[in-house]
Amino acid sequence: MKSTRVRVILAVAAAGVALTACSPNQAGSAAIVAGERITSSELDRNVQEYEAALAKANISASQLNFPGSVPQAVLFQLVTMKRTAKAAESKGMTATEGEVDQVIAAAGGQAAFEQRMVQQAIAPSRIREVVRSNLMFNKLIAKYGGGADDAAVQRGQVQAAQDLQAVKVVWNPRYGTFNEQRSEQQPQLFLDNDRFGKLPAAGAAAQPQ
Repeated sequence: MKSTRVRVILAVAAAGVALTACSPNQAGSAAIVAGERITSSELDRNVQEYEAALAKANISASQLNFPGSVPQAVLFQLVTMKRTAKAAESKGMTATEGEVDQVIAAAGGQAAFEQRMVQQAIAPSRIREVVRSNLMFNKLIAKYGGGADDAAVQRGQVQAAQDLQAVKVVWNPRYGTFNEQRSEQQPQLFLDNDRFGKLPAAGAAAQPQ
């Protein structure tokens, strides 16, 4: 069903993100989502786990054409998961463990789903989290849209995007400046990429879909 379909989470970024600099009392934070910290150490653990998953799958980051370095892509995904969940939770949306299991099973099981998510800069240990956040956000879209046709989905997406924008995100400038106006000419997630690892060597990265 459309309500349980897992959409590529990078697409959520189209709603935009509020930016400010980190204050001294936020030292050690890679980002803060609605007051909840994503610490630098948490980011490091996820990057290490994700890079191990890439190696296990015999995939290089350059093959994936991320619009940024691996750490930037992983940070973006961590923020987007948390931000999406908070937007949906603020409107009373929930997702059960059974619903999460159904989505993973429909994708071919845990191993197959992990293989899909490794292409999205998501560490294996965060798979259930990304499924849950997408389920809740899809329910929010359905609630606002009032139907399953394309027009209803579009209506729901517009309103849900407003809720998403209301979830404030603070990025630590140490990791680069978030690119709020990505384009074909400037597709990177973050500017000043040399401050947070180089882009993959395989040319310009593609716009997130």
